[in-house]
Amino acid sequence: MADAAVATASRAASRPRYGSMSRDRRWALRWSYFFLILFAIFFLTPPVYMFITSLKTSAEISAESNPWWVYSPTLSNYIELLTQNQYLTFFRNSAIVSVLVVALTMAISVVAAFALARMRFWGSATLATGVFLTYLIPETLLFIPLFKMFAWVNETFGIQLMNHWWTMIILYPTLTVPFATWIMIGYFASIPKELDEAALIDGATWMQTLTKIFIPVALPGIIAATIFTFTVSWAQFLYPLAFTTSTTELVLPVGIVTTLIKGDVFNWGQIMTGALLGAAPPLIIYAFLMDYYIAGLTAGATKG
Repeated sequence: MADAAVATASRAASRPRYGSMSRDRRWALRWSYFFLILFAIFFLTPPVYMFITSLKTSAEISAESNPWWVYSPTLSNYIELLTQNQYLTFFRNSAIVSVLVVALTMAISVVAAFALARMRFWGSATLATGVFLTYLIPETLLFIPLFKMFAWVNETFGIQLMNHWWTMIILYPTLTVPFATWIMIGYFASIPKELDEAALIDGATWMQTLTKIFIPVALPGIIAATIFTFTVSWAQFLYPLAFTTSTTELVLPVGIVTTLIKGDVFNWGQIMTGALLGAAPPLIIYAFLMDYYIAGLTAGATKG
């Protein structure tokens, strides 16, 4: 009897306490939701404030009223901005530059990442690390040497590279190519080696292996790099501010600041409106391609 009681007690003690585990999970879920709500409020407060301000007239903005409430909502800021040729020019310049930078960056990054990740030549690992370290150099340290280089080209060869929107197509890849290449290196390295070995045995060249096998398989990684490249190109401020001055050559971030701020007069309604409209393309892209973006960034850590 005593042995049976001891055995029963030991079995009872060894059983998992489902009630305790359930309580722990509930508390963990509650804390998760608490911090998610906290972060959502923190990050959504600026765009909500911008949207409220964009619906106000200049008089209402200047008045000492509740900044979080619109007493006389109006779409005049949107109408005035979208009917101005200047703003549409800024938007067009940004769109053309971003699309061309994305195309150029991906053409370079995909080939470079494939070579560094799969061909394994002497010094490839060191070169791959160097590519990533290049991305870590702040753009605030790069634009002055680049400015001097462009000035030297102008003085030596008579080629004017300043004050043109297409100059950004040359400058932006210095920021986008290193990081996009690093993303693609991680993704290509996670793909099983048997794929390229089988392709080479069947007589495929390295370029055929890349275009017919690796690019379709690595599509989430390519989409992630594309989204990153587009976002950097669309939102870049320092380079166009330093290299362009004419109104017709400005891109959207610099155009909003330079044309809607005149001296000490800030046209806050149109500034907020222009910023919201400018944030729309990246927001739409992220909304539709977020799953691909997350899969591409985490592929190197989750795939075998």
